[in-house]
This record gives sequence, C-alpha cells and structure tokens, in this order.
Amino acid sequence: MTVRLPLFPLNSVLFPGLVLPLNVFEERYRAMMRELLKTPEEEPRRFAVVAIRDGHEVAPSAPGMPDPTALPDRGPAAGFGPDPVKSFHGVGCVADAATIRERADGTFEVLATGTTRVRLTSVDASGPFLTAELEELEEEPGDEAGALAEGVLRAFRQYQKRLAGARERSLSTGAELPDQPSVVSYLVAAAMMLDTPTKQRLLQAPDTASRLRDELKLLRTETSIIRSLPSLPSSDLTRGPTSLN
Repeated sequence: MTVRLPLFPLNSVLFPGLVLPLNVFEERYRAMMRELLKTPEEEPRRFAVVAIRDGHEVAPSAPGMPDPTALPDRGPAAGFGPDPVKSFHGVGCVADAATIRERADGTFEVLATGTTRVRLTSVDASGPFLTAELEELEEEPGDEAGALAEGVLRAFRQYQKRLAGARERSLSTGAELPDQPSVVSYLVAAAMMLDTPTKQRLLQAPDTASRLRDELKLLRTETSIIRSLPSLPSSDLTRGPTSLN
C-alpha cells in the first residue's frame, strides 16, 4: 500500500510511538503546516519524516533563531541537490500532528507523534514543499521477540544506571517501561545515545526481533564503554536533537 504525504527531512530519526516537537520557521515547512491546517480536525494531519544522509544537507543552519539577514537557497528542495531522494535515508516514519499552532510572526509550534514506518519511493519538488510517494511497512515480530524484549529491558536499565553514574546524577526510576516487544524496541532505539546512521539502521530493521538483537549488542557495548568513562556531557537520556528546519 502506498500513500503520498508532505515530506519533512530532519537531521534525526523518528520512531513510531515517539513524540516529535518542532519549531517551524522555514517558508517551505510553514507552507506545509498551513496546508495541514486545512485538514478537518477529526482527520489525522499526517506528514512523513525522513533522516538526511550525512553530508547531503548543504542548506545553512546554526543554533538558535534564523538570521533574518541571511540569504539561503529558496524552494522546497533547497539544500538537497538536483535529486532530493538521494539526500534522504530510504526508510522513515509517518508523523501525526496533534498540535499545529501558528505564532503571530507566522512561524509554527508543532507537536507530532510517530506512527508507521514507511519506505521512500519517490520525491516531488514541484510544489511549495516536498511531497513523497511512500510504501507503508508492516512491523513483523520475528522469532523470540518476547524473550529478546525482556533481555533488552534488563540491559537498558543497566545502561541507564551506568549513564546516570557517569554523569554523577541520580536516576529517576518512577516511569514504567513497556513490555510489548515492538514498543520496547522503538523506545530503546530512541533513548540510547547513538549516531543517526545507527538509529536509522534500527528503524529499518526487517523485524522486531532483529532490532532487539541489535539493541542488545549495542547496550552491552555502550554500557561497557560508559563504565570506563569518568563523566559524560550533560543531556537528558530521552531528549532528541533540536530540529533546525
């Protein structure tokens, strides 16, 4: 089954079930949000999120608010080259925007949630923002997903403890972790401190069990590395990178 949706490229990976806050100020993405606001409230306001391949984004960006004196490239595919599909990873995630709030200056505050994995088949840059033809991907459980999820949760708790210790901070254990294998696999993938290519590999795993097996190896390796470090930079475990759209 294929769908056509607005496309929002990011320098990070979105997983099903994870919350995505966005500060939208580029005109191409503002146009996207204006279009999504035309969707009746009782219907989902969906767009697709794909991670940008390393080295492919050439549009200028910097921390903080955009420089009003800068003259960046214009158009929906600005910064992504003549064939934008080559700039993006092939598997992304559909986002359902629960909140789209327009500010007085025309920028938007958006809160969305990842829902379904999709494979990118083509990108259209003919309109005011990118759109894409997408193939929805089913989540297959794979073999022994339940047992693997239990092992991953145990390893993840050890990872959290080591991470908190290396940061010389206390670990809050009040939150209950899920037990559904696919949910466990996505939560752990999003929460671990991994680079974008590794997170992308986890997103496009062929099934839940394969993702969990990969995560178990990563958790053991990362926990071992953290054990030998005196400290780590301060950042919240489950906080994703800020989107500079």
